[in-house]
Amino acid sequence: MADTASDLEQELAQLLEQERFEPSEEFKANALITDLSVHEAAAKDPAAWWREQADALEWFEAPGAALNDENPPFYKWFEGGKVNASYNCLDRHVEAGLGDRVAFKWRGEEGESKDITYSWLLDQTQRAANALKAHGVEAGDVVGIFLPMIPEVVVAMLACARIGAPHNVVFGGFSAESVKERMEFSEAKALITVDGARRKGKTAPVKASVDEVGMPVDTTFVVRHTGIDAPMGEGDVWWDEALEAADAECPAEPLDAEHPLFILYSSGSTAKPKGILHTTGGYLTHVAWTHKHVFDLKPESDVYWCSADVGWITGHSYIVYGPLLNAATSVMYEGAPDYPHKGIWWELAEKTETTILYTAPTAIRACIKWGTEHVEKADLSKLRLLGSVGEPINPKAWLWYYKVVGGQRCPIVDTWWQTETGGIMITTLPGAQSMKPGVAGTPLPGVTAAILDEEGNEVERGTQGLLSLSKPWAGMLRTLYGDDDRYVATYWDKWGPETYLVGDASKQDDEGYISVIGRVDDVLNVSGHRMSTAEIESAIVSHGKVAEAAVIGQSDEDTGQSVAAFVTLEGDLEGSDELVNEIREHVAQRIGKLARPKRIIWADDLPKTRSGKIMRRLLKDIAEGRELGDVTTLRDPDVMAQLQGKISERGADED
Repeated sequence: MADTASDLEQELAQLLEQERFEPSEEFKANALITDLSVHEAAAKDPAAWWREQADALEWFEAPGAALNDENPPFYKWFEGGKVNASYNCLDRHVEAGLGDRVAFKWRGEEGESKDITYSWLLDQTQRAANALKAHGVEAGDVVGIFLPMIPEVVVAMLACARIGAPHNVVFGGFSAESVKERMEFSEAKALITVDGARRKGKTAPVKASVDEVGMPVDTTFVVRHTGIDAPMGEGDVWWDEALEAADAECPAEPLDAEHPLFILYSSGSTAKPKGILHTTGGYLTHVAWTHKHVFDLKPESDVYWCSADVGWITGHSYIVYGPLLNAATSVMYEGAPDYPHKGIWWELAEKTETTILYTAPTAIRACIKWGTEHVEKADLSKLRLLGSVGEPINPKAWLWYYKVVGGQRCPIVDTWWQTETGGIMITTLPGAQSMKPGVAGTPLPGVTAAILDEEGNEVERGTQGLLSLSKPWAGMLRTLYGDDDRYVATYWDKWGPETYLVGDASKQDDEGYISVIGRVDDVLNVSGHRMSTAEIESAIVSHGKVAEAAVIGQSDEDTGQSVAAFVTLEGDLEGSDELVNEIREHVAQRIGKLARPKRIIWADDLPKTRSGKIMRRLLKDIAEGRELGDVTTLRDPDVMAQLQGKISERGADED
């Protein structure tokens, strides 16, 4: 194995020298889009182009003009149109004879297997919609959803959409207090939750936890999933009993294109989370087009797997709405990527004959650390396209994904977008464009992006600046729920109501490819030189013995800030002073001496939120000896105690 690992390390090092990769001739020959003519057509009139794409939906009443921009930044799309998300995801496919097509190959954490058809989803969704109405939920009422990755979460979302009740899904890994907070802010009328949720062989008593904090809703529906005891009181209803008692038919409501479809709260650093509001017609148009064309989807033959959780925007757009709008067959997995073993994803990919995989860099980095042997046990020959989402992917992780998972035959679509944008905004179209490791790609058709300086002037190509979106797009957020002023202040104050502030540092090369470097607050200033933490992290991770790294700026008397790096090594490797020097010199060669970490702290794991984001704020607290901030949102709070121990040991050694 050591020889194999060494060979792979050498191959990846050679591939790092290659700046661009092309899709195969076979892939291009069968791709939906093979040239840039669609970009050119959209650039002439983006709003009119989006109006053409809206025709892929089935409308009860066709929209008139594409865009109403009379009151920026409160843009409106497809006014006059009447549409329903649930109807477009289910009814029209069943009516077209696709009722027996599998919508989801659901796989449970303990090996359960269930194929969910479009007919079953339609039946359950209609009954669930009637059950909601029977308990007083009407169009415009917010419904909270707090469920694990089970088929009922899709039914719940589509039932809400069917009757015009905006859903407010909370990630299943959040605490009951977080759920309560989001229900209060959104003034939810009902909550759909579960008896218990499974995670790595243990069962969390979800309903009991929800009851402990008390939910400010009229009705709580409870899905029976694990069979554990669940306290049932006044206002509590068993989901299966409510559906059984409900009428089987519930026609989809024709809703205005601008009718709210969902609210999704960000877990921002402020005391009050931001309730990002998406409406129906524009959002559906955006996610339908991007899901079909970014992933080069062939619904008759592809099996698509997005490994995200439904509780995040990626799950909304590319597990539920995008795939179902396109009559796709998807994989839904209840469990973690390392349970019951570290090869479970690849085993499932083989068994489900997955052809398209969309996952996050944090998962790819974990797989790198676990070792290639877990991937190599599975036959992944059916895979034909890979995708990355959630954060910038460093070139080494990109190349590992490309070589080890994709066998150097699968194009990778490195997608940049946000909860606020609704759908993918920047990437490469896999049959038409070259790929550049660590570089997201170009703005998609209908998307207008620019890199600006602080004053709003466009910077020269190759110069770092601030990413902006200079024209409205169909899938954009409409406001922050109940807080129009905060919406304007957060996204539109800096450069005026027609230019959206993304909040990411970026640069664009001579071919128009955009590299998203990281949040603007993830920038260090060392001796007057601005450096991105993501860029330094990428350089550290490109060292053959490093699996993952997180970089922060530490106060430094001499340089203002110095670079501190928390580094996780591959496999069972242990840190040493020799390796510290190796990594420092490696960074110096890749970026420059100023970027060398002054301090390297070995970490078995890094503090991450349940969505996989590294909490650099906590790393900064620990490095500078401050009292730790809130650690309740961490996936594994014990990581902080381990790191504090490492810091103490290091300090004792240095003394």
